Amino acid sequence: MVIAGETGHPDGPAALDPHHHSDVSGGWLRAAVFGAMDGLVTNIGLIAGVGGGGLAPHAIILTGLAGLVAGAISMALGEYTSVSTANDQVAAELAKERRELENYPEAEAEELALRWMDRGLPEHLARQVATVLAANPEEALRVHAQEELGIVPDAAPSPWTAAISSFICFSIGALIPLLPYLLGSDSLGLALGVGGVGLFAAGALTARFTHRSWWGSGLRQLIMGAVAAGATFAIGTLINGVS
Repeated sequence: MVIAGETGHPDGPAALDPHHHSDVSGGWLRAAVFGAMDGLVTNIGLIAGVGGGGLAPHAIILTGLAGLVAGAISMALGEYTSVSTANDQVAAELAKERRELENYPEAEAEELALRWMDRGLPEHLARQVATVLAANPEEALRVHAQEELGIVPDAAPSPWTAAISSFICFSIGALIPLLPYLLGSDSLGLALGVGGVGLFAAGALTARFTHRSWWGSGLRQLIMGAVAAGATFAIGTLINGVS
């Protein structure tokens, strides 16, 4: 008897379920994680630096909010530009591959068959599949793109998704260490502590997608944030001491 909890699908093995894998091609996860972590580390570092420099709470709030707005916009623009550029490069390579398939179909089929033979597929079967595939130009383009370029033509990430995810998550991450000040506290230690909790929680949350240890992922992010905060606090304290 098939058990759905073990297979991921009530009628067969998990491999038959098209949804048993996470979506790794949409472009939002990397941008969201990067944005949240960058927002947390950036503002924790800023707050530690200006706090170590002896600034008043209202000045720390102004610095943190300025860092939030500038960083969120910069991250969104950077993500949009980088993803758009990567997509344009992929489109150019696909156009080149399409021309080669149109002008040299036999050579391209032979190239594909040789690739499969190198992987252990019997020669007659490799050539047969490559020949059949050549009769379907769009599918041939897809397979050649995957085999030769390592890309999936219709799975390009959206630059808008990446930009919006990055903007929102950076803003949320950058806001967390500011919350104590916005709620009336004047304790630098409390702000850094709240930021540290945010770092650990964000790191632990990524374990849901990577299946790594949640505490290990959280601790890794906490340590990296602590290093950044320690460095900027030391610089702020040093400048405050000599000024």
